[in-house]
Amino acid sequence: MARRAAGSTMGRFLVVGAGSIGRRHIGNLLSLGVQAITVVEPQPGRRREIEKAYPVRVTGSLEEALGDEYRAALICTPTSMHCGHALAAARKGCHLFIEKPIADSMEGLPELLAEIERRHLTTLVGCNFRFHPGLQRVHSLLREGRIGTPLSARASFGQYLPDWHPREDYRAGYSAQRRLGGGVLLDRIHELDYLSWLLGEVASVSAVVDHVSALEIDTEDLVEMILRFRSGAVASLHVDYLRREYNASLEIIGSQGILSWAFQDSRVAWFTAGEKQWKEESWPGYDPNTMYLEEMRHFLAALDGSEPPELQARDGARMLAIALAARRSAVEERTVHLDQA
Repeated sequence: MARRAAGSTMGRFLVVGAGSIGRRHIGNLLSLGVQAITVVEPQPGRRREIEKAYPVRVTGSLEEALGDEYRAALICTPTSMHCGHALAAARKGCHLFIEKPIADSMEGLPELLAEIERRHLTTLVGCNFRFHPGLQRVHSLLREGRIGTPLSARASFGQYLPDWHPREDYRAGYSAQRRLGGGVLLDRIHELDYLSWLLGEVASVSAVVDHVSALEIDTEDLVEMILRFRSGAVASLHVDYLRREYNASLEIIGSQGILSWAFQDSRVAWFTAGEKQWKEESWPGYDPNTMYLEEMRHFLAALDGSEPPELQARDGARMLAIALAARRSAVEERTVHLDQA
């Protein structure tokens, strides 16, 4: 059973957007004890589905919904709409959970960040992979110095886009449409986020961002990136909409060993120069919803002040700046330094 966050049953929550991620968060909020939820969803068919599936109030209008008061708003709309919807909720005094990425451009972000700061709002950007037990174990092993100083890393993600939501036409989803903020660069900002979480601040980026397949999309389906960190570490990153078998994995080479994580295998392994053997921890039968549930529990705890937010809006803006620097690098065919981006 999911753990409840202290005080999480108090106050009304607003969920803006009832696609797959919005529905996941609705279910998890209910399981964590949040009982008063209003959902904004413009599509009539989805509204009917939500009304049947959950004990929540449903409306098609954000403006109408914001006539009420809320403790927090969850922004689960397509990426290009995040900033505007978050700003509207912030102006009503709502604390904010914003699905990753925080936006698809820097336009409007300074105004949103200023409003958040002015109103002292609690914010969390939804990078759920931070809450996976494997990556959390990698984080703790690095902090313990188990493999010495991290020197290089390789992060990879791949999954065939039509397989993401097989009962839907992939061409109609936001991932396939640039105007909605789609494309694998922003869709999989997870890898940028956890590499920064593990290895520190990014200094420069060089990237190829391209559409190389026959997928009927107007966004990129492949990204190759080289990241240099201020610590001196170097990482390569690969993400795609192409791979016919799901893969999300990471390897870090340190001065005294190797760390490896694979989401699909639910395992972490490490090799140290001193012991000269591999050790492994695994999570057999791991339910992927668990990391989303832990993410939401953390948000509720942050609202109560019992935990500091793991990834605040200003951190999400920093991750977006790295991604946009990668796009600029690809267009200009050069390395982009983040202090000059």
